[in-house]
Amino acid sequence: MPVDTTYKARLTKKECVAEGTMAFYFEKPYDFFFKPGQYVDVTLVNPEHTDDEGNIRSFSIASTPADPFLMLVTRMRDTAFKRSLDAMSSKNEILFEGPFGYFTLHHNAVKPAVLLAGGIGITPFVSMIRNAVRLKLAHHIYLFYSNRRPEDAAFLQVLKEAEKENPAFQLIPTMTEMNGAQQIWSGETGCIDDVMLDKYLPALRGPIYYIAGPPAMVAAMQQALAAGGVDRDDVISEDFVGY
Repeated sequence: MPVDTTYKARLTKKECVAEGTMAFYFEKPYDFFFKPGQYVDVTLVNPEHTDDEGNIRSFSIASTPADPFLMLVTRMRDTAFKRSLDAMSSKNEILFEGPFGYFTLHHNAVKPAVLLAGGIGITPFVSMIRNAVRLKLAHHIYLFYSNRRPEDAAFLQVLKEAEKENPAFQLIPTMTEMNGAQQIWSGETGCIDDVMLDKYLPALRGPIYYIAGPPAMVAAMQQALAAGGVDRDDVISEDFVGY
């Protein structure tokens, strides 16, 4: 499929998936195919609000190829684009192009996959993990998922359910600012670092690493892995910048 294909999709529903985070569900065109981890460029059609940043943004696809819908997830901030997105109703449509990107699960199941997610960087991993469960992939997958508080952790329950369904998938969520949390938390706390990785991984060298999150988090993870002797060819990353 040519990467410059433009599709039209109608909004079917939207829901809050964490504090300040919304999921938008669109009808999936019958001829649109993608791999878990890829993204699309979304254009708003006649948006209610505009600014100098324009009407196009990139979104990782949070749904799986088997889902009958296209799910896009974002942190809601006070920007023209996101106000327009939030104001959309079921009669509204978007235009999107793609899929794009190579942030996809490797084929060699002998090598474990270590997924390092910060905040909204979880979106491509939700697609990867749900797809791995559905297809019963043999990959051993570790997901380290960092958020400030449990209230901010989108899809945490979905991921816990996936862990129950797939013995080869291990979820390690961690919270970095529990002082402001309303929910009780008994799991890991603090940022993902080499100490936390050493605690759960048999060895730092060997797996393929995928990093998705804010630029500072991605850079910190890259440095930690390099310091641990991980080959940079075994590290794939994507920065998630707020709009």
